[in-house]
Amino acid sequence: MASQDWFEKDFYAILGVPKDADAAAVKKAYRKLARTHHPDKNPGDTAAEQKFKDIGEAHAVLSDPKQREEYDAIRQMAHGGARFRAGGPGGNGGFEDIFSAFGGGGGGSRVRFDTGGGSSHGGYPGGGDADINDLLSQMFGGAARPGPGGYAGYGAPRGPRKGADVQATTTLPFRDAVEGSTVTLRTAEGRTMTARIPAGVKDGQKIRLRGKGQPGEPGAGAGDLILTVTVQKHPVFGREGDNLTVDLPVTFAEAALGATVTVPTLDGASVKVRIPPGTPSGRVLRVKGRGVAGKGAAGDLLAKVQVVVPESLSDKAREAVEVLRAETGGDPRAALAEQAKA
Repeated sequence: MASQDWFEKDFYAILGVPKDADAAAVKKAYRKLARTHHPDKNPGDTAAEQKFKDIGEAHAVLSDPKQREEYDAIRQMAHGGARFRAGGPGGNGGFEDIFSAFGGGGGGSRVRFDTGGGSSHGGYPGGGDADINDLLSQMFGGAARPGPGGYAGYGAPRGPRKGADVQATTTLPFRDAVEGSTVTLRTAEGRTMTARIPAGVKDGQKIRLRGKGQPGEPGAGAGDLILTVTVQKHPVFGREGDNLTVDLPVTFAEAALGATVTVPTLDGASVKVRIPPGTPSGRVLRVKGRGVAGKGAAGDLLAKVQVVVPESLSDKAREAVEVLRAETGGDPRAALAEQAKA
């Protein structure tokens, strides 16, 4: 990070630690905030993503003794803003003393610098518009802008850059998405890599794979791989959150009289389910714990009853149905017209 940005950023406030916090306190605060604002816990939240970046930036500086020392020195010189005055004897010292000496001795001359493009008065050599980079480069004896050595702003190192994030897509079979899988990906540069897809990934979900992006500069980590997952349809099972769904065909006799039937599960096994007498088409029967296994308890398997009506009947079967109609009687639509008018 270019250290000129340090004038405006209060890393101690970002991490919520005092300026005399030791390394352990800085690390503890960073870990707590990083867990709260991690993009994986806040998908689509751009504010949380920016907060996560700011937290990481603050930790990178404050956890490095050398960068922290430079940061503290620059913040001390800034006195909370980008406008500085330098005075002669009797002044406030510190940054003002530096500018007074720089501005032509310890007399009464005063130097004023304004980042908004104002002019320098008094002791700035040559007059005209003063650039803080130029001022500080003369003060510290070094170039203020990035150079081949990777230094940027007032002679302070910006540190090695982390690698760039990479976007990619993959398509998974339904079962692999539910149970988890390892996939092989090929980057635009021709590199191949393997990535572990966690169990329970959803269609359209984005997964951040740490360290799978572009390599960083020497001494810095690689970027991340942002993987968008497309999940293929399954011929039998569907999904509602962490629950799996399945349409369960039953005969008219099973629905009317009750029965125990077999229901398939995604892992290739099966479970027995009791159909209560008089079960209508559309009723959902729940099998606990046979859904998607997440971080907490697994979801359920939801079997939706579909009563199958025979397309053709034998003479004996027809007679039985006619007896049933005569015995049950009644019109199930009798109240429908009245309810429709309500």
